[in-house]
Amino acid sequence: MDAFSDLIRGVRAHGSLFGSSTLSPPWALHFVDGAPLTLCTVLTGSGWIVPEHHPPERLRAHETIVVRGPGTFTFVDEIGTRAEPVACGEHCAAPEQGGTRHRRGWHDDGGEAGGEGADDDGGEAGGEGADDDGGATTLIVGAYPVRGEISRRLLDALPVVLRVDAGGTADPVLDHLAAEVAVDTPGQQVVLDRLLDWLLVCTLREWFDRPGGEPPAWWAAQRDPVVGHALRLLHAEPAAPWTVAALAGRTGVSRSTLAKRFADLVGEPPLTYLTRWRMTLAADLLVEREAATVADVARTVGYSDPFGFSAAFKRVRGVNPSDFRRTATAP
Repeated sequence: MDAFSDLIRGVRAHGSLFGSSTLSPPWALHFVDGAPLTLCTVLTGSGWIVPEHHPPERLRAHETIVVRGPGTFTFVDEIGTRAEPVACGEHCAAPEQGGTRHRRGWHDDGGEAGGEGADDDGGEAGGEGADDDGGATTLIVGAYPVRGEISRRLLDALPVVLRVDAGGTADPVLDHLAAEVAVDTPGQQVVLDRLLDWLLVCTLREWFDRPGGEPPAWWAAQRDPVVGHALRLLHAEPAAPWTVAALAGRTGVSRSTLAKRFADLVGEPPLTYLTRWRMTLAADLLVEREAATVADVARTVGYSDPFGFSAAFKRVRGVNPSDFRRTATAP
């Protein structure tokens, strides 16, 4: 298990395809839910993503933009569009509510622009297409719930808006998406969910590895043969009785070499990193396992003494485990 796999494991599409909208200008779709993470990609055509309080971003075919909530955003045919914004949220799916022509297992070839499923107030209207060739624009949107403290560490590493251009490892995934949304077949939603997951992983990988980028320390450190190995061990066996000497022995270097390289690349000593990671795991366990006692959670993350665990949890999280659970599970 590597750090990235651990952090992204709680970010999963599950019936989360908002829609594949085939649009003719003018349009303005306002995504009002403010999902923790929303992936937007264009299969054909182009448009503009306008995030709340951030500059607009052009989105062309096979380009992908990820927007981090809780702010909302709008997808428009052009800046200053004459279209009235159509509020799109979890239940905005039908053609009469913004022109969406694909939603969770149904597909409408549509016919002429301005026909059935069109919205004369801006969701979908007649006229020239939004891309340079005059065709319609097909937008795929996947809104991701983000559950727990583990996945929030991933969100903390992302800007409000990130983009990945066409021509990378995500292109084959987009080809599969285009083929899948064009048909209705049993199990389609499961396929779409997994394709969106795949697309999100490819997008984040490329963004972290972009030339001149500043990826989080844990991402860059994974490439180091020593520190990367140490990180994989800590994530695979977080409850093990780790010491710097034990970790150094498993990675094949001296204690001093491991301690220095780890601190230089990750920004903190290995056991400090381990403690913070254990407390992140514990925070999710306290919420997810309502029947588990604090002592149960302590043992799961490597503490035989619940009092020592509680002290560590309060030092890292600023609140004791029982109070954290009470607040996190309050209705």
